[in-house]
Amino acid sequence: MKPLKLFGMVVFCGLLSPTQGVLSGLSCAISPRAMQQVLSDAIIQTGLLEKHLQGMALPNIMSDRGLLSSSTIITGLHLERSWLPTLSIALLPGIGMQLVVTVHLDLSGNCLMGILSEVIAISLDVTITSNIKSTSFELGTVHVTVDDCFCILGAVKIKLISGLLSLSVHDMVFSHLTATLPGLLCPVMDAVSEIVNVQLLSTLNVVMPVGLKGMVHYHLVGPPFTSGSSLMMDLDGTVQQMGGSIIPHDSYASTLPPLLDGLLVIILRQSFLSSLLALLLHIQPYTFPCSSEAFSGANQLRDSITDLYPTGCTSCPAASPLSIRVECVGNPILLLEPNKATVELSVLLQVFVKRPDGSVIILLLLKADLSLNVRLSISRGSLMLAFSLSRVSLFLESSDIGISEISNLKPHLTKLLVEIYLPRLNAVAADGIPLPDVFGITLMGAELQILLGLLAISV
Repeated sequence: MKPLKLFGMVVFCGLLSPTQGVLSGLSCAISPRAMQQVLSDAIIQTGLLEKHLQGMALPNIMSDRGLLSSSTIITGLHLERSWLPTLSIALLPGIGMQLVVTVHLDLSGNCLMGILSEVIAISLDVTITSNIKSTSFELGTVHVTVDDCFCILGAVKIKLISGLLSLSVHDMVFSHLTATLPGLLCPVMDAVSEIVNVQLLSTLNVVMPVGLKGMVHYHLVGPPFTSGSSLMMDLDGTVQQMGGSIIPHDSYASTLPPLLDGLLVIILRQSFLSSLLALLLHIQPYTFPCSSEAFSGANQLRDSITDLYPTGCTSCPAASPLSIRVECVGNPILLLEPNKATVELSVLLQVFVKRPDGSVIILLLLKADLSLNVRLSISRGSLMLAFSLSRVSLFLESSDIGISEISNLKPHLTKLLVEIYLPRLNAVAADGIPLPDVFGITLMGAELQILLGLLAISV
């Protein structure tokens, strides 16, 4: 069969060598078993193969010699049903993939032998094998060729209502089907493969909202490639604020963990996840009264601040209510170490008093550098994060009334952060980070492994 050039096909591809020089935010490897299940679902379980087989136009079969030396003509030959289809694949390292489909076909038509016409039923198994090879990757498009398609017919069973079937008719039908079916079935597999590739490609090029703050655009950044054990792909995620700028991230090469007996492994790189956290964890500045209704340590914090007033301070407020403003500064940084995930971020804490005339006295402007423990999990196809406070470092930025020593405030401000800031942080992270639905493989029951600079998700 003449090679058929297709564009935009992803699933059946493999280059002569792995992607060279392509750096990405995430990578994945898919096992042959997973690919076989994905393709079986897409081609067989959806009825796509059966639909295209039903559309085949089978030619008439004619012979000069038949039963009783009369000519034999079979007309109106059509597919009654296809059943018991199976699909298998084999990865061809550095080449691509071999796809093998076996299906049982029941054909029927009208058989004219001399002056006798009756219904003929033909039943056979056919195996269709095709090799899918990748040729290049350009402007986000994978170019592949589908060639080396051939068909092998199994035993052919033929029935006539009269039961008068000669060996010559059987041989004529078998010879005709052997010659004509490859020219019908290989285009069917080409068409089916093209449709499936478009469907699967859509899972690799998708824009997903990240809360209400922006979006991430997942896309393929290099040609997929095959080894003997997996199909591997490099993707990236463009993280963009809603109506705003792109949040950049560094990319670097890294080795995928082994699949072992798994279906899929996805690795997300530390810098890429940090760019997503910059979007996900963005909290607008907020102000609240320093009162026991706001947080449990308010009275102790107020008393400790009052104790820090310099002696003889005439501008220090005596009994005015205090207010606290919390503002995030900079972007959070995710640190991944073996079996440990930490987020480092900074917030400004402003303790102030508003006078009756509307002027403001800033008692304290503090920077708090936080180290947060991160508990990671997978739910509803998203990476979920839950934060708890590990460490706080406080730095005095300024004070309108001359306070210079803040060490006694740390326990009270730590309590404030735990009771006020962390719940807000966990609330904005509640929807998690959406992950690409690679080839429709569910992440339900996925296992997470935190490595140095990498998060591995295995199914």
